Amino acid sequence: MEQLISPRAEIHPEAVIGKNVVVEAFAKIDKDVIIGDGTWIGANATIYPGARIGKECKIFPGAVIAAVPQDLKFKGEYSTVEIGDHTTIREYVTVNRGTSSKGYTKVGSHTLLMAYTHLGHDTEVGNHCVIANSVQIAGEVVVEDWAVVGGMSAIHQFCRVGAHAMVSGMSGVLSDVPPYTKVFGVPANYMGINYVGVKRRGFEKSQVDTIHTIYRTIYQSGMNTSQAIEHINMCMESSAEKDQIIEFIKQSKRGIIKSATRAANVTQEA
Repeated sequence: MEQLISPRAEIHPEAVIGKNVVVEAFAKIDKDVIIGDGTWIGANATIYPGARIGKECKIFPGAVIAAVPQDLKFKGEYSTVEIGDHTTIREYVTVNRGTSSKGYTKVGSHTLLMAYTHLGHDTEVGNHCVIANSVQIAGEVVVEDWAVVGGMSAIHQFCRVGAHAMVSGMSGVLSDVPPYTKVFGVPANYMGINYVGVKRRGFEKSQVDTIHTIYRTIYQSGMNTSQAIEHINMCMESSAEKDQIIEFIKQSKRGIIKSATRAANVTQEA
């Protein structure tokens, strides 16, 4: 089977459709679209110019890929949406194109975007991520590999969610979420490390202990973030996890989330 395209689908003659692609009735695929081999496009899905969809993806009914950005600064510049292989996009997900800021919005491979999720312009979602139902992600957000964002959460523009982090459902993320952490609340606060996630992914006990020690120093030692980072660098041996966490925090532009205890103390002092 080379292709199975419904005669009731609307496909622009300039669209590039790979082998073994299925396109259901009433789907719309515009010009300047590339769809990789083995991908399934459900009924009533709409794929606008600039979409680059990988192999063996599933695009469910009602999804809208590569619509123009919801950004008042957008002036019609050329931009794209890039989606990796083996990614699933469920019903009524919207993924907007990039702007002149980056020029693209990107979703990695083996990622799941559940129903009604929105990805704003110039956002990047990594590989093996799960973005649950009705999550709203603003423009220029970065969600790193293996992160999970729980249903009905919202992520503020320019925020970063680190690798292997867990944002619990109905949270409001206003600051950066460091790798391996678990956060919850509005605004989201640090609630510990993502033990369940890292264990499921085969992390050794020594790696988990290292992660725990780092965040215990950052959030429970009484030191500010800069002091905690200096202490960690002086007192802990180098490791992939340590280097990843320290680099993430150093690159943070919005600052990392606070712990629930520290946030409560700040509120009381105010």
